[in-house]
Amino acid sequence: MDFGLDDRTALVTGGGGRIGSEDCRVLAAEGAEVVALDVNLDAAEAVVDDVESAGGTAHAVACDLTDREDVRDTVAALEEETGGIDILVNNAAMVDARSQVKDYDDEVWDRDVAINLTGAYNVTREVFPHMLDREWGRVVNMSSMAGWQGGFGQVSYAATKAALIGFGKTLALEGARKGVTSNVIAPNIVVDEFADMSIEELEAFDSYFARIAKATPMRSLGREADVANLVAYLCSEQAGYVTGQVVGVTGGIDLFSF
Repeated sequence: MDFGLDDRTALVTGGGGRIGSEDCRVLAAEGAEVVALDVNLDAAEAVVDDVESAGGTAHAVACDLTDREDVRDTVAALEEETGGIDILVNNAAMVDARSQVKDYDDEVWDRDVAINLTGAYNVTREVFPHMLDREWGRVVNMSSMAGWQGGFGQVSYAATKAALIGFGKTLALEGARKGVTSNVIAPNIVVDEFADMSIEELEAFDSYFARIAKATPMRSLGREADVANLVAYLCSEQAGYVTGQVVGVTGGIDLFSF
């Protein structure tokens, strides 16, 4: 199926990370001109090398999403250089804390709010008005199962990912009459090398991941491509009537089972 992205420009935040880099590769394979935006320029440039090796078009851009002036200047330059950002994937996030609220580090909370939530707001605030003006746009916000159901020991991550659901739905309302859609993806853990492991192998590697795999009806973890393929669809012409939705990529972990 042709997703109709040949003349579209896609900006992927956290484009140098695991899921963000796969988003870049899949969107580029569908014909989009991709901007891998990351605070780590080396990581973004490595993704661009992958995309270009496969025949796609991509650019690496360094930007600190917590710095509003940096975001404003970066988006303005990209709008001029590319002719307009049609697709925004708010993917950048930190997820490295495992601690209960009573022991939580205030600095980790502040950092995660600044990057995961305010960072998404900062870049969307600059991109979204141009989409409305052009009367076409796609926004995809990357939430998580932790944002849907909470995450033990992940209060800052879960809270910010839950907030992105409300953020994405609000954008859907504001863009609905202007041809701009906004949807939210809530993945389970998606890491290629973990998806290939049996539960016994996961147990030996990390009991946390093993418990999640056991709780997943498919009895395995997912892959980055499981998310990126959905991103490409939600950004397509065919998904023009899909907006304000939260779509799980979960292997069924959100289902009641016994």
